[in-house]
Amino acid sequence: MSAEPLASWNDGPAKQALLDFAAHAEASVPAGDRIAVFDNDGTLWCEKPAYVQALYLLQRLQEQAADDPELAARPVTQALLEGDLEAAAAQGLGPLAEVLLATDAGVTAEAFAVTAAAWLEHAPHPHFRRPCADLVYAPMLELMALLRDHGFRVFIVTGGGVEFVRAASERLYGVSPDDVVGSAVEVELERRDGRIDLVRTARLLGSPNEGAPKVINIQAHVGRRPIFAAGNSAGDREMLEYATTGTEHPSLAIVVDHDDADREFAYEGKAMTDPSAEAIAETAARAGWTVVSMRDDWARIFPEA
Repeated sequence: MSAEPLASWNDGPAKQALLDFAAHAEASVPAGDRIAVFDNDGTLWCEKPAYVQALYLLQRLQEQAADDPELAARPVTQALLEGDLEAAAAQGLGPLAEVLLATDAGVTAEAFAVTAAAWLEHAPHPHFRRPCADLVYAPMLELMALLRDHGFRVFIVTGGGVEFVRAASERLYGVSPDDVVGSAVEVELERRDGRIDLVRTARLLGSPNEGAPKVINIQAHVGRRPIFAAGNSAGDREMLEYATTGTEHPSLAIVVDHDDADREFAYEGKAMTDPSAEAIAETAARAGWTVVSMRDDWARIFPEA
């Protein structure tokens, strides 16, 4: 990474807003209150043509279906393995979640982390043909570095699986696993060979970490209101609102706009759990949040190979 702050950002209002905010916060906000939260999918790494964890789950499902005729015969499994996500979703959230959550049921938390980290390092992205771990956004890595240089503590607050992101958060983002908040599966305590293990189940712990649950889980995990938040979809709306309302400190929310079909993808960020929610671009315009155009504001998308 370049020593120049935000070196992968083009000069413009978005870059200047970030530089001004970081400097102002360092000068006026107590260190303990300099909290920044980042969504992950579509904000820190590429989420198309499917969520990174979905690609991982599909590979695990393919491996298991090859050895389990009953699993392979399920309509939802067939749709997933054929790449027809719409048909899979039409089977209902219950059957879909049951199949996907079962892919690593019975695996210890430690073994899952090792498997997930190895997969990220080696599994090729279906579009870019580079390991998924390479497809983090260089400008956002620089933004995290800028905030840290000005005394911020940086958290990832993801709708994805918390253990999946924790498996690579330190290497990819410099974020300790302790500082990752996300959706979680239930684990059970088992005694195996004279030791206690935590074993993954096929049950989700609470609600998916999107929308209002992001704010609730920030309070439960972080215990402080952030003054900076970054997201890219309607599922991040409440988190962005939380960071920019109810605080006496300067605050900033940014929305990453995927408008670069040439270098990445062009699409509207929708909420997975509420697809009918208002477009995040409309919310940002009304709230006065800073919209970051991937096409116009980023000189490059990914780190060099």
